[in-house]
Amino acid sequence: MASHRRPKQPSRARVTVLTTAAAAAVVLSANAANAAPSEKLSKDEVKAKVDKLYEEAEQATEKLDGAKDKQQKLQKEISTIQDNVARGQEDLNKLRDSLGSLATAQYRSGGIDPSVQLFLSSDPDDYLDKASTLDQLSSQQVEALKKIQDKQRELAQERAEATDKLKDLSATRTELAKQKKAVQSKLADAQKLLNTLTAKEKAALDAEQAQAASRASSRVDLGNTGSASGRAAAAFAAAQSVIGSPYVYGASGPSSFDCSGLTSWAYAQAGVTIPRTSEAQANAGTRIYNQSDLKVGDLIIFYGDYHHVGLYAGNGQVLHAPHTGAVVRYEAMSDMTFEFGVRI
Repeated sequence: MASHRRPKQPSRARVTVLTTAAAAAVVLSANAANAAPSEKLSKDEVKAKVDKLYEEAEQATEKLDGAKDKQQKLQKEISTIQDNVARGQEDLNKLRDSLGSLATAQYRSGGIDPSVQLFLSSDPDDYLDKASTLDQLSSQQVEALKKIQDKQRELAQERAEATDKLKDLSATRTELAKQKKAVQSKLADAQKLLNTLTAKEKAALDAEQAQAASRASSRVDLGNTGSASGRAAAAFAAAQSVIGSPYVYGASGPSSFDCSGLTSWAYAQAGVTIPRTSEAQANAGTRIYNQSDLKVGDLIIFYGDYHHVGLYAGNGQVLHAPHTGAVVRYEAMSDMTFEFGVRI
């Protein structure tokens, strides 16, 4: 008679192990099928991505410069208002002291009602509103009270203005921190990309950039275009004197620059004050839309958001501080998107 013994069932632990192993194999297989092959970027691809990050960093840098400029202006305005308030409070105290002396003298002579003590109230408006009381005051006393009223109103307005500017300053500082973080983030991303290059590739890229900077700085043909004015010529000469200085975000000389830092510094050497940022410099003078009308020393605004600026050098060249990793140098305007020139 045949045996009908039931086959031995695998233990629960064995089933668990087998099931887990099978599931893991399926996941690994699926991941392997879906994973994109890891490809190392070429030197040129890295350079292209890094250049893009540098451009984005420069956009953030101009916003950073704008926030810095606004912060400095607000701090000066707040300081001036606070000084005015302090002086105004001194004047107010003197007016009150003068009125108090007058009231005391009249009271001692018996020429005034005791209600004159209200002169020294912190709210003389309330006193003046009581027309019946005015009959008891001399014209000199009324005039003194009106001066106190005017001074109090003036101080109240200045204090309110200072409060508003302090709020604006706080918001500006927040924006400053935000833009600084944005710049640093872009530069960090660019550095990570550069770090993926081999030592040989990095050396080759450095050599290319050095060669390009050397060509742009020493062999460029500037033609014979004249300057728009003596101050434009002086500004351009100042910028020429710092060719080779490194680009550093937020810097405005004398040994390092960002784009608008260079142009504002150059014009300052010519005795002319222009705004600090490229966006503000775009509105600092007369716009020149035809490239053939440009003169040496004119500001050149690039890109639709006006985030880059340089000085016209002649023969289609611009003298500028390009981006992080580069130096002040000449470059063909055709390498960037020209918007217009600005004649100061």
